[in-house]
Amino acid sequence: MGKREIRLRFIRPDAESHVEVPVASSGVSAGFPSPADDHLEPPLDLNRSLVRHPASTFFARVDGDSMKDDCITDGDLVVVDKSVEPYDGCVAVCFLDGEFTLKRVRMEADRIVLMPANKRYKPIEISKDDDFSIWGVATYAIKKI
Repeated sequence: MGKREIRLRFIRPDAESHVEVPVASSGVSAGFPSPADDHLEPPLDLNRSLVRHPASTFFARVDGDSMKDDCITDGDLVVVDKSVEPYDGCVAVCFLDGEFTLKRVRMEADRIVLMPANKRYKPIEISKDDDFSIWGVATYAIKKI
């Protein structure tokens, strides 16, 4: 896999479908259940909650472990919005020399560095000779558990 250490498979969200699922009105207890937890909030539609800009949003399935310390692991889905302006510290899908990679972006006055979140991998400093672009900003990670 080379210096990118992660692969992404892109999936277009179906912005036309609406599936509403019930949501508990209180958080889920990791201890003893509360007898007052019999109330439900209005249904939740994940498309409306996670996809702000349908025309510029994609899901990407993560294949690799270079972002594991940011809790983005193999098999997770990331919601990627191409309309969000990249910023220092964002997690983004980057296109570098013909490959896509997911990294935390460090923007400094005179350079950009792609930071993995796994000590097994080295940061990638972008040079003027690289074919590089920030393809989209990750706005949510959906965990595989």
